[in-house]
Amino acid sequence: MKSASWTSLGLAALTAVAALPVQAQTMGYDQVGAGSDEAASSADSPSGGGKPGRGERGKGTRRLEVTPYIEIDQIVDAQLSPGNDVLTYTQLAAGVDLGISGRNNAASASVRYERYIGWGRKAQDGDAISGIVRGYTTITPGLTLEAGALATQARVQNGGSALSAGLTNDGTRTNIYSVYGGPSFKTRAGDVDFSANYRAGFTKVEQPDAYVAVPGGAAGDLFDKSVTQVADVEAGVAPHVVAPVGLGVAGSIYQEDVSNLDQRVRDMQARALVTVPVSRTVQVVGALGYEDVEVSSRDAVRDADGNPVVGRDGRYVTDKSAPRELAYDVSGLLWDVAVMWRPSRRTSLSAHIGRRYGSTSFGGTLAYAPDDRSQLSVGVYDSVSGFGGQLGRALDQLPDDFVAVRDPVTGELRGCVVSLDGNNCVSGALGSVRSAVYRGRGIAVSYSREIGRLNAGIGAGYDRRDFIAGRNTVLAAADGVIDENWWIAAYVSGQLGRDAGWSANVYANWLTSTDALTGNVEGYGATLGYYRMLARRLRATMALGIDGVTRNDPLYDDYWTASALAGVRYSF
Repeated sequence: MKSASWTSLGLAALTAVAALPVQAQTMGYDQVGAGSDEAASSADSPSGGGKPGRGERGKGTRRLEVTPYIEIDQIVDAQLSPGNDVLTYTQLAAGVDLGISGRNNAASASVRYERYIGWGRKAQDGDAISGIVRGYTTITPGLTLEAGALATQARVQNGGSALSAGLTNDGTRTNIYSVYGGPSFKTRAGDVDFSANYRAGFTKVEQPDAYVAVPGGAAGDLFDKSVTQVADVEAGVAPHVVAPVGLGVAGSIYQEDVSNLDQRVRDMQARALVTVPVSRTVQVVGALGYEDVEVSSRDAVRDADGNPVVGRDGRYVTDKSAPRELAYDVSGLLWDVAVMWRPSRRTSLSAHIGRRYGSTSFGGTLAYAPDDRSQLSVGVYDSVSGFGGQLGRALDQLPDDFVAVRDPVTGELRGCVVSLDGNNCVSGALGSVRSAVYRGRGIAVSYSREIGRLNAGIGAGYDRRDFIAGRNTVLAAADGVIDENWWIAAYVSGQLGRDAGWSANVYANWLTSTDALTGNVEGYGATLGYYRMLARRLRATMALGIDGVTRNDPLYDDYWTASALAGVRYSF
């Protein structure tokens, strides 16, 4: 991994190119023995389950790259609509980009601290921490410890829609933090392969959730924090060992505890797996088992008039004495049939269909890299979780070798990393920050290519969230709400000789909701940047950006800003 350069910054508009971790039957982070896409995606697995060990990537390569830096920028932020304020900031930043790769470990990280100093009464001072970390280390042969973390900002609209953060702090910006970690274990006893995983995660959104858009109106419920745990285990034998087919058994349990009204998602399943090798490049994996999925919560404390009580922190106060109410309860037979086609190391296609969550579930993945300079990725997914669980899974699926993508004006993470390993975005998991649990389904497509000294890419996708909440709780208004997010993004960047480069990109999000408080929100943005090396470690940068938010509501004006940056960075 190279230090973040302007080429990587040129990818900043890829906020929307967020291919969520493609897990059609999501129990948790790892899904060992899922009996779905992941079951079909590992041709070497005895029973079709599990994902390749992290330690297999980059074997034989050893490197350590650490690039700390300091930066000073002058930023002008001009409001185009609804007003015409022009704000000026001095931005002081310090950060580090890190890459480690060895025989038994790998990690990538980009961490940055920024201090904004406003010029004038309206330009508020502030600071921000942003970063993304992903890696693993081998404790003993077969036992690895994996971990990841994310710190970012988003602009939360009424009802919970989250868009790109921007510079101006108008009260809608919020910090989002997520961290996870846990061991993975693989071994063999005779002819039997055994694997197990455990992950624990924590996610926090700082924005108060009882946000009232109109005085006297209903409060919008936003996610506070959650703790997620998942454990899974699988044992099996490969085809042609004891039978012409591979045989295996697996079990898993996933639980997410959301602080808002003590919501809980609990998903347990056990299954038998059969792997049928059809040809050298095709295999079919069948799974049959039992699942029990429950979503429950408590109600808020009520005052004498029956209104929910809001605490000093702006959040609903949970009535700990109230009994749990089931909002979702599905148990019974689950089955799944997956087909995997892997004609070469550059092409992998899997597709599955089955019964999950009491209805038909389907999904799949396509990874195609015709050469070392281009890649196509397609993912279709289906899962039940809370906001924290989905974000944790997105982090777990990131590659270990990447360069972070940052906004060239604000320095903020744009939700994607530059990597050729596939699932390289987490921003799709940030589409909505409602506290209610949901069933999320969607598709993400991205294509990138290097053309001479140019890097170019385009992506598009769709994400649908069907929310689940107890009807006799304060979250009842969220039950049955459907949020949908369509997105598209494109970028191009290149070099101008040995010491200079440029970048340009655009993105757009179209968010719709059946919730009247949320309505329809559209977000747009574009950036244009240029850099030149003044000395071996000293770089000058200039960038322009424009961002806008529009709402299909006459009560809200369109919001547009244009920004410009000039600054220097010194790398140690």
